[in-house]
Amino acid sequence: MSNSERLKNPAAETAAYFSNQSTTTEWGMAKMKKWYESLFENYAQKYDKECYVQGTLGECDFIEQELAKNKSLKIIDVGCGTGRHSIELTKRGYNITGVDLSENQIKRAREKAQEAGVTIDFQIQDARNLSFDGEFDLAIMLCEGGFSLMETDEMNFEILKNATKALKSKGKLIFTTLNGLFPLFHSVNEFYESAQKEGQSQCKECSFDLMTFRDHNTTVIEDDSGNKIELKSDERYYVPSEIKWLLKTLGYKRIDIFGAKLGAYSRNDKLTPEDFEMLVVAEK
Repeated sequence: MSNSERLKNPAAETAAYFSNQSTTTEWGMAKMKKWYESLFENYAQKYDKECYVQGTLGECDFIEQELAKNKSLKIIDVGCGTGRHSIELTKRGYNITGVDLSENQIKRAREKAQEAGVTIDFQIQDARNLSFDGEFDLAIMLCEGGFSLMETDEMNFEILKNATKALKSKGKLIFTTLNGLFPLFHSVNEFYESAQKEGQSQCKECSFDLMTFRDHNTTVIEDDSGNKIELKSDERYYVPSEIKWLLKTLGYKRIDIFGAKLGAYSRNDKLTPEDFEMLVVAEK
């Protein structure tokens, strides 16, 4: 549309904008896509090459230890992405259900499972409204698998609540989230710059808000079609006392929090301000 056409018909320009920026609800009404929805529309092959998803084996070792290698236990992988933990744990003999909001991520997870020769129940579900009730012995949400990505604290809490509802009466929850102690002592912007690797995603223009503990930034990726995508995003950081309060509210009796080392989760790693992520293990 030319500039002259825009001036003559501003309504058409508005409609054109929303046709590029929105999705359609079941009632036929347009709604704006959230950054985490747009991010994963066509970003599965490239996602699997990101540095922060390369610790799968060690992370699954930790999960096995927490399960005492009891392969009769059922696991739900919330925010499973392209299925890296689900596939590895299934290869080790565990019964996994993987859920994710992204159709593209789930499609890739199913392809990878087929390539690996394993059968996994991968489902497209919103972690804020899971369909499960008392079915699983363990729920995992790793690498910010939904929790901490939502735009409000209430939505993040809904994810914790739904993961908890999916568990049996003596179930366990293992998840990682951004460590709110880190930005109190370090620049988030400098951290992302130092972690940047050529050909991978980047976060720039970071602005950490001490009132909300949210980092607002511009996330830049190259999608699987080679298109450069820039998204205005924000993520919630949590301090340990918040996490403990939220989980106690949901009825967890034991809550342990550790530093989360990529590919090397361990109960021996005390959480410090040097840890960008925290690892949480909670038991009902």
